[in-house]
Amino acid sequence: MRGLQSDLFWGIALVCCVGFARIVEARGVEVWPVDPLVKIFRDARPASAGQAIAEVASGEHASLQIVVRSDAAIRALRPTLSPLTLDGGQAKLVGRAPRFVGYVPVTRPMQLRPKNGLPRPPADYPDPLLECETIDVDPGQAQPIWITVKVPEDTPAGTYRGTLAVTGKIAGKDVSARQPLEIKVYKATVKRPRLWVTNWFSMTSAHMDIHPKPESAEYYALLRRYARNMADHRQNVALIPVLSLTRFTAGRDGGLEMDFTRFDRWVTIFKEEGVIGRIEGGHFAGRRGGFTGPFVVGIRRIENGKITSTRVDPTSSQAHRFYGQFLPALVGHLREKGWLDGYMQHLGDEPIPTNARSYRAMAGLVRKYAPELKIIDACLMSRMAGAMDVWVPQLNLLHYDYELFRKRQRAGDEVWFYTCVFPQAPYANRFIEQRLLTMRLLHWINYRYGATGYLHWGYNHGWGKNPFKHTTRKHTFPDYLPAGDMCIVYPGKDGPLDSIRHEAMRDGIVDHELLSMLAERDPAASKRLAEKHILDFDKYNTDVETFRATRRELLERLSTP
Repeated sequence: MRGLQSDLFWGIALVCCVGFARIVEARGVEVWPVDPLVKIFRDARPASAGQAIAEVASGEHASLQIVVRSDAAIRALRPTLSPLTLDGGQAKLVGRAPRFVGYVPVTRPMQLRPKNGLPRPPADYPDPLLECETIDVDPGQAQPIWITVKVPEDTPAGTYRGTLAVTGKIAGKDVSARQPLEIKVYKATVKRPRLWVTNWFSMTSAHMDIHPKPESAEYYALLRRYARNMADHRQNVALIPVLSLTRFTAGRDGGLEMDFTRFDRWVTIFKEEGVIGRIEGGHFAGRRGGFTGPFVVGIRRIENGKITSTRVDPTSSQAHRFYGQFLPALVGHLREKGWLDGYMQHLGDEPIPTNARSYRAMAGLVRKYAPELKIIDACLMSRMAGAMDVWVPQLNLLHYDYELFRKRQRAGDEVWFYTCVFPQAPYANRFIEQRLLTMRLLHWINYRYGATGYLHWGYNHGWGKNPFKHTTRKHTFPDYLPAGDMCIVYPGKDGPLDSIRHEAMRDGIVDHELLSMLAERDPAASKRLAEKHILDFDKYNTDVETFRATRRELLERLSTP
């Protein structure tokens, strides 16, 4: 891996293309482009810079990064993006309003830290994309500006040109500068990706200006904003807590009656916004006595005419009585709505050998009362054949037991992988301390090793403490979660704010689709391109210049008849 200075040099020098060095400087303001895969720290200074060019297929997003600094304080810095016009003026691309890259403190390093040349914590790292229109920049501080342009599927191929204008005040005087931008759109077109992707989320508004009451109109409007953000980042699977969303009442015959109205409302929102895809039914079980303890399943029962909830052993008569009613009703409802084929059911998260027996007992409930349902779970063991249909091993477990998981695929099961607090270096993950390219390559790992999905638990689960100020959190093992493990979006005024990691994840999903498309035409070429960067499960080529060349070849091959 190259060090930070080398990474910055090549990110600045190439920016997806070759071109003459150019730094815009006007009245003491320096403006220069940097590859959006390069993290810009506050002490960054301009170097020989290439043109600001993104190379994309139609149907994806183009990202550009422009940096502004001055030796004097800049007040009310404001970026303005013009439309980008195709040569000849017959077509235009209109981007969203430019966003400032914000910084968050990383106070504790990963327990197994990569040697990637980035600053060692404690340090401030670039991550959130802010929603403010202007920002003040201290003297000698670099301020990145993030540009996102959605390229529709019907966009004509060609080079689109526009400008980013920045204005502000230095010592009370107006200053301005302009940075030319280009987006080269290839003839290749990306449609709906085939890689299954889920980030688990919480319906929280902590640190937002809004605090909607459950079931209120604003509550569902917030849920829709989350769903829209997920869909915009290519997420196509949604975790929906079916058990807690189902309303149970006591029937006249003494049995349970079930109302799936709230569940339907959630599913409908995620379908309308383009996430589903597939539905993950939320987990039925937790553990008794800590992580190594057995699983116990949630049930509902009638006591003195009222519905109560508790957890019981999955082999108990109580478990069979409840799931013997609930599971057939759920299957019947899913079939009626036309959702059964795309539904998967979680049982208990991360089974390990000490609770494998109780996990198999839960699977037995599903096999007995709802054999139509596919069982999916993140797992930390590989010898559970028959108890799972969609295996989601941790990336390092997929590495160690790869041949066994390939055997499960040949038997008709699906195999995904997940990351969370583990694995850490040298494996790819989505921690703030890692290079953006490392995160993007997660989905190149999906492609190279035939893992058809990716799961992460932390869409917005770290908001209990302000994620702009606290990026790590106390944990049991290890004793804290690394920065970035808990969330990939931040709280905005009334919805989620993206991070540059979330942008990289979206682009990696698109890369997976492009590689898959090429494999349909030229499997050897697609395999060769993937192997340029995924040398093994835990070994990667993260040179930005090489990556851009690889992706350019990928786009060129897909654009050739």
